[in-house]
Formats: sequence, structure tokens, C-alpha cells
Amino acid sequence: MREIVFDTETTGLDFAEDRVIEIGGIELWNHIPTGREFHCFIRPQGRKVDPGAFDIHGISDDFLKDKPVFAEVVDDVLAFFDDARLIAHNGTFDMRFINAELARLDRPPIPADRLIDTLTMARRKFPMAPATLDALCSRFSIDTSKRDKHGALVDSELLAQVYIELIGGRQSALRLVTEDEARANEGGEGGARRALPPRPVPLKPRLTAAEIEAHRAFVSGLGDAPLWRRVEGYDA
Repeated sequence: MREIVFDTETTGLDFAEDRVIEIGGIELWNHIPTGREFHCFIRPQGRKVDPGAFDIHGISDDFLKDKPVFAEVVDDVLAFFDDARLIAHNGTFDMRFINAELARLDRPPIPADRLIDTLTMARRKFPMAPATLDALCSRFSIDTSKRDKHGALVDSELLAQVYIELIGGRQSALRLVTEDEARANEGGEGGARRALPPRPVPLKPRLTAAEIEAHRAFVSGLGDAPLWRRVEGYDA
């Protein structure tokens, strides 16, 4: 399954008037980063960066003056998104801005059902707890040392790690367990195996008598010491 974790930076908070000035995203395949990423800065046509927004992301009008406009990057953005599921933090905000930019170019909007909002996920999983990206990075011990200000690409990289934790963490990332964890799971040093209660009513066998006899005949032709005869309870 292909997913894109993405983020935007904008000139302000009003999606009807303000403009997207940065888009960043990284690709996941089955919840694992592939190394493929997308990033661009965008010159906002007819809109200045609000001072409050500048304090957050540090992107100035002067920096953006030689960057492409949205019409010049829209095909690259949509090609990167393609038909992937889209992951964003407070994603409704980002999608409103992107869809507003698409509407200005008479392009169809990206459907809302393609979006997974990690802010909503976090609030459901940790009710009443802070759910900002910074707070979630702190909760999951994710290193944010390279993040000075908000930036679309670096925030996407951090959010990808947060997203993996929100959907199951290490198991979803296919992390191999350590030797100590394996012993604990098996009831060895430092762990105890949890005994399962006996089934009150044994399950009915799924094999017919004819199938059992056919398998015994097959095993009898495998030589003097087939592995099947090592199975407890197998008396062929």
C-alpha cells in the first residue's frame, strides 16, 4: 500500500485568500519509508507572507520571489500524490489550501476520503493529551534536533515516524525483537509464559477420514524416517 505523508506552509491561515508557499512529502510503502520524497517552494501570486506565519516557518517574501508559481509545479505535485493515501497532521487545513490552489487552476479537488488526519488519530488515542506534532514527537521519543522552525519536508519526516507509532509503532515498522524480548515472549529469563485456559469444547476435526487415510498412505511411501512421524500423536 502506497501512502504519502505530506505538509504545507502557507502565507497565512485563510485558505480562500492566502497561498501555499511550500509543499513537502515522503513516500511510504506498507508503512515503511522508501526514500522517495518531494519538496518545492512556491511563489504566492498577489499575496505577502503574514508576519505571524513568518514567525512560524521563517519563509520570507524575498526568499520566494524567484520561486515557481503553483501552476508550474501542480503537475509534479499531483504526480507525486498519484492515487496514494494521504497522511497529514491537521490535514483538513492542508487539504483546504491545496484544493483552493487547484480550484484557481480549474483542476478537480482531491477527495476528502483520501486523507488520514494524524491529529484526529492522536486525539482519539490520547484523549485530553497535547496532540501537536512537537508533543507527539516528545511522547514517542522522536528526535527533533534538526528542526529549528516549521518546514514542510522536515515536518513530513517527523510526522511519518509519528504516524507509524500511532498505528502500532515497532510492530508496524517490522522491527525485529531483541534476544531479551524473545526470551520474555517465550517465558524465559525475565518473562513468564501466559498459560492459556483449556478449550471447553474441543474443535471438530476439519479432515475427513478419507483424507486422513490418504495422507497416511502418502507418508508410508516416504521411507523409514519421515518427519511426519516425529509429530506428537502421529501414529502412521
